[in-house]
Amino acid sequence: MPIPPSRTELIDHLLRTRIAGHVATPRENNLDHYRRLAQGDRQYWFGLELGDRWTDEQDVLAVMAERCGVSDDLEHRVGQDTIDPELTVAALERAATLLRKAAEDGKRVLFATGHPGGLLDVHRTTAAALRAAGCEIVSVPGGLRADDGSVYQVADVAVYERGATLWHTHSPAPMAAILDGLRLQGRPQPDLVVADHGWAGCAAQRGIDAVGFADSNDPALFLAEAEGVLQVAVPLDDHVVDPRFYEPMTAYLLGAAGLL
Repeated sequence: MPIPPSRTELIDHLLRTRIAGHVATPRENNLDHYRRLAQGDRQYWFGLELGDRWTDEQDVLAVMAERCGVSDDLEHRVGQDTIDPELTVAALERAATLLRKAAEDGKRVLFATGHPGGLLDVHRTTAAALRAAGCEIVSVPGGLRADDGSVYQVADVAVYERGATLWHTHSPAPMAAILDGLRLQGRPQPDLVVADHGWAGCAAQRGIDAVGFADSNDPALFLAEAEGVLQVAVPLDDHVVDPRFYEPMTAYLLGAAGLL
């Protein structure tokens, strides 16, 4: 784990590695996902119950501009889009407050990722820091199945496996399997979930405090934060070319939480 960068150093790093700033996700992909969410496609709701509150894609775009930093220009339909690194760092600081409180109170924390190729090590490192601080890292029940695959843990992080491969998934079903499995075993639900995609959305919808990492084409988590269902949505490109690029960001998060 590197020494935590300063706020300015982290912003420079986020821009240089395209975790934020001019990200790889194109504008047309962002707008397509906003439209599909507004049209009621549950694949883009991430396990959240959005009802009929977000049926106008322009309303979705307005929230994404405010909380993620994409362009608010309605005429900008194709090409480059952005994530505001200032918003990324501000969200990391809000998440750090929750991690600090979890450590102080010795809470039960569950980590999960639908983006193992990008974010697995972010979650693993954070879980290790919270365990060292006295938190209980929730152990996933054995033998769980969801979406024709298996749900288990790698280095304290819940993942979805299918065909001997860890899969990228937006589905809320793996998190639902975990939470239902805990209940069936008579075990308490997590106090806090740190995750992404449908893993975070499902937990938040069930009333569990949750932090979710989310890309500019993942509007559901930002809408959930705007409505107060999700505690924090951290905007970032969730799969840059080298997962090690996230290490300074993770160090900043843990440093702000007092966990280094």
